[in-house]
Amino acid sequence: MSGEWETVVGLEVHCELRTRTKLFCACPNVFGEEPNTNVCPVCLGLPGSLPVLNEEAVELAMRIGAALHAEVRPSSFYRKNYFYPDMPKDYQISQYDEPINVGGHLDLPDGSRVGIVRAHLEEDTGKTAHLGETGRIHAADYSLVDYNRSGVPLVEIVSEPDIRSAAQARAYAAELRAVLVATGASDGKMEEGSMRVDANVSVRRAGAELGTRCEIKNLNSLRSLARAVEHEAARQVALLEAGGVVVQETRHWDEQAGRTISMRSKEEAFDYRYFPEPDLVPLAPDEAWRQRAAAAVGRLPAERRRGLAGLVGEPTPAQVDQVQAVVDLGLDELVVAAVSAGAPATLALARAANELAADLEAALALDPGSFAALVVLEARGELTATQSKAVLAELVAAGGGDPVSIAAARGFESLSDEFLRDVVGQLIEANPGEWGRFCEGEDKLAGFFTGQVMKATGGKADGKAVAAELRRRRN
Repeated sequence: MSGEWETVVGLEVHCELRTRTKLFCACPNVFGEEPNTNVCPVCLGLPGSLPVLNEEAVELAMRIGAALHAEVRPSSFYRKNYFYPDMPKDYQISQYDEPINVGGHLDLPDGSRVGIVRAHLEEDTGKTAHLGETGRIHAADYSLVDYNRSGVPLVEIVSEPDIRSAAQARAYAAELRAVLVATGASDGKMEEGSMRVDANVSVRRAGAELGTRCEIKNLNSLRSLARAVEHEAARQVALLEAGGVVVQETRHWDEQAGRTISMRSKEEAFDYRYFPEPDLVPLAPDEAWRQRAAAAVGRLPAERRRGLAGLVGEPTPAQVDQVQAVVDLGLDELVVAAVSAGAPATLALARAANELAADLEAALALDPGSFAALVVLEARGELTATQSKAVLAELVAAGGGDPVSIAAARGFESLSDEFLRDVVGQLIEANPGEWGRFCEGEDKLAGFFTGQVMKATGGKADGKAVAAELRRRRN
C-alpha cells in the first residue's frame, strides 16, 4: 500500500463466557464433548420451550463492561431472525438497541486508545462442518451440525473504527483477550472458538471520508487477524487504484491461500427483522449488583505490567517484552514473590519469561516460595545459571519443593574463584592458537572456552564468571 492510503478497521469480538450452563437453559457449557450431547428442547428450539436467563452470564457481562470503562445500562433481548442450520429455531436471541454495556475504551500497550461502541449479550450458534474438498459450503458433499455450542452465552464487543493497521488490530485483540481472561469472564482460547473476531476493513485516502467496508468473518487466531486485515486493505487499494469500486460484503479468510474470498452481500439491521423477545423480561441490574460485578474485576493486565516494570526500574526494550509476555501468561505473581524474597527482579523476570513459559500449564501450578528460593540461590552465586535452570525444571515437574535439596542431590555446588581461575588457565595453555585469536579480537571464541570450562567442571561453572575471567586475562 502506498503512503497516501489509510487503513480503517473496526473489530467485533465474540467471547464465550465461562459459565457452568448455557445462556437460557441448564445444559452444560463444556467444550469438546461428543456432538449433540449437551442439548435440550430450549437450545434445540423445540416448540413450547421457554428461555430462562442465566444470572452468572449477566454477572460476567457486567464485569467486562467495568473492565472496558463502559456504562452498564438496563437492557433487553431481541430476536435476530435468519435461516441457517446452526440456529435450529431460525432466530438468535441477542441484544439490539438496548445493550447491557455502552461506550468505553481499551488502552493498548503502545499508549494508543481504541473506543468501544457496545458489549452486548447474546447466545452462540451451533457449529456446522462442511465435508468436501475445500471445507466450504459451496464445494461440500454434505454438512454436519453440532448443537452443543448452540445457546452458549456470548458477549460481543464492538470497537469504534479507531484501528489504523493490521499490527494495531492484532495488539487490540491480544490486549482484549488478556482483559477477558483477567476478569474471569472468558478463557480466551481462540483455538477452541472461545474468542472469535470479525474485522470490518476499509481504506481511504488521507483526510477523506470513510470508505466502503468489508467484513471478514470468524478469524480464530491473532496471526490470521493480522494477515487478513493486511491483505484486505491491499486488495481494496488495488481495486480502487484500478478504477473499481469496493462493494460492501461479507468475506471469508482463506488461511492457506492467504486471501479473502467473497461470501455474501453484507446484511444490515433491517435484514434481520429484529423484534423484542416476548419470552424474556427487560434486564435491569440494580446498583448494588453492578458494584459487586465491578469489584470482582481485579487487577487488569495494564496495571500488572506497570507494577512489574516498576520492580525492574528502567526496563530495557527486551525486558519490556519480557514483562508483556510474563503478564500475558499469568506468571507475574511468581516474579513478584521472588522479588519480595530478595531476588533481583531482572533475574526473576528472565527465568519466568524463558524457562517457565516453556511449560506454562505446569508453571502455573508451581509454588511461588520454591521459585523465589531458587532465584535467590542463583542471585547469591550458590547456583550457576545452568544449574539453576536444571533445578527449576525439576521444581516445575513436581509443582514445588526445596531447591537446596534438589541441588545437593544433583551434586551441584559453587566453584571457588581460585579453582575457576586454575581451570581457565589450564585450558588456555592447552589451546594456545584459539587463545591467541581470541586476544586478537575473535570474540566468538569466548563460547569455545566457556564450553571447555563447562565440560571440565561437569557443568558446575558459572558462565558469567567464566566470561569475566576470560576478559580479565585478555585485558
